[in-house]
Amino acid sequence: MTMITRQFGSELRWMLRRPRTLIGLFGLALVPIIVSFGIWTAGDEGGGGPGLAAILQGNGLVVPIFTLFLSLNLLLPLVASIWAADGLAGEAQHGTLRGLLVAPVSRVRLLFVKLFGLAAMSLLAVTLMAVVGIIAGTAFLGTDGMMTISGTTLGTAEGLVRIALFIVLVTFQMVSIGAVALAVSATTEHPLVVQAATMTTIIVFQVLGQFSSLDWLHPFLITTGFPGLVDVMRDPIPFDQIWDSTLLAGCYLLIGTGLAAMRLITKDN
Repeated sequence: MTMITRQFGSELRWMLRRPRTLIGLFGLALVPIIVSFGIWTAGDEGGGGPGLAAILQGNGLVVPIFTLFLSLNLLLPLVASIWAADGLAGEAQHGTLRGLLVAPVSRVRLLFVKLFGLAAMSLLAVTLMAVVGIIAGTAFLGTDGMMTISGTTLGTAEGLVRIALFIVLVTFQMVSIGAVALAVSATTEHPLVVQAATMTTIIVFQVLGQFSSLDWLHPFLITTGFPGLVDVMRDPIPFDQIWDSTLLAGCYLLIGTGLAAMRLITKDN
């Protein structure tokens, strides 16, 4: 237990020391600030639009959920793919993966250490965006509880619980995408290949989701479940779509982790 804890800690320190990690976290933290400032400067004109956009004006607690939902479509998968690429392909490129593979440590354990690092950094990134969103949204837009899409108003405490739930849901989606990226990362020594493959897949999935003739395919695309996460902003919360989205993400997590494990086990030193 002490050894695995030490490995987890070492992986986190290694990831946090990388300049690109710090730059990525800084960029993510800017998103809710920019959104809050943009809505504030737009005044009354900033409250129009469907869904969450319609209730943003004067409703600062919605900002973290709104920004996380927007970022989940492209920005958060990009960050997850970068961390997954660094985890295996980056190590292989710098020659350090060979030393890890010949060490007296299970390769499956090595994979789970990398997956833990990805999950921890994903949770940190999503939480950072949410916390900055709460502060920026409250500062620029003010808040008197949280207005829901259903038209009801929740108390501040219940609103924070909804935000916490959304953090968990978005983090799980991000880790699932990262697991698939880890599978790609285990097959190459070029981190850019991992990032390109992951982002291309996300974009293609989103494009395929726009064609009604491909309705039979939509339930298998991880991006199809993203809109259902917004149901945390309904009162009461309908959990059907949230559960379906989480279950689908779980399948991607298992498939990605399984493929990465198979590749690492058979990978030459």
